[in-house]
Amino acid sequence: MDIRTKSMGTVSIVEKQIIDLGKGFYGFGEFHRFALIDATQKPFVWVQSMDKEDLAFLAIDPFLFRPDYEIDIDDTLLQPLEVASPSDVIVFALVTVPTDGSSVTANLQGPLIINKRNNRAMQAVLTDPRWHTKHDIVAESAAKRGR
Repeated sequence: MDIRTKSMGTVSIVEKQIIDLGKGFYGFGEFHRFALIDATQKPFVWVQSMDKEDLAFLAIDPFLFRPDYEIDIDDTLLQPLEVASPSDVIVFALVTVPTDGSSVTANLQGPLIINKRNNRAMQAVLTDPRWHTKHDIVAESAAKRGR
C-alpha cells in the first residue's frame, strides 16, 4: 500500500511495517497507527503516522550508542502488548534534530516499545535517573568507542 509521508513523499509499505500504539505518543494520543520506514540516513527509522501525513518521528535503536541502556518496566504495563518473551521486543528512542545546528539527541526516558510478533506498541516513561529526554547521540557514540 502507498502512504504519504512527511519527508519522503509517497512510499510503498507492507502490512508488517504498521504498528499500533494503543494510547498513541505522549502529546499525540489521537494517532494510533504508524508505519516504520527506513530513513535514507542509516541507522535512523521514520515512525510515520498513517493518519496524518505531516506527523512523523525520527527514531534510532538506543543500543547502538548506549549498549548499557536498560529498560525496567513493570510487566503489568506491558500486558497490552502481549509480550511473551524479551526477544519479542524492539526498542526505539525518538530523535530530535534541532534546526539551529546543535546536537542531535535521543529520548531515552520515553522509548517506543514494539512487540514484533503482533506489532502492538507503546511509549513508556522510565523513571531511572540515568535516562533523560536529550542524550547526545554523537557524543555518546564517541564515548562508547573510547574517543
